[in-house]
Amino acid sequence: MELNTTHFKDLLEAELKVLETELATVGRKNPTDSTDWEAVEPDMDMDKADDNVVADGIEEYENNRGILDQLETRLNEVKSALDKIEKGTYGVCEISGQPIEEDRLEANPAARTCKAHMND
Repeated sequence: MELNTTHFKDLLEAELKVLETELATVGRKNPTDSTDWEAVEPDMDMDKADDNVVADGIEEYENNRGILDQLETRLNEVKSALDKIEKGTYGVCEISGQPIEEDRLEANPAARTCKAHMND
């Protein structure tokens, strides 16, 4: 049975838009590398801010950095899957070379491996 890559391309493109929207809430594109995102530092006057405000700002930045890292990882996985669709290699396990189960792709359209190699 032939895999309906158009369906998965639509799913991946929709997820890509969501990820980029979410990334924009915690960071911005790196001005020197448009493929990279960076957390936005809190906007505060460090000379006038009290210690609690500074601590809150640092905590917010660190939280945003963690969220941004997770979103950016997923963004790269989605982009890789879209690239595989264009190259005609989508839906093939990167370890065994066997087809990835369709239900696995429905659950995670950016899956890189079949169920047997999910944890490898």
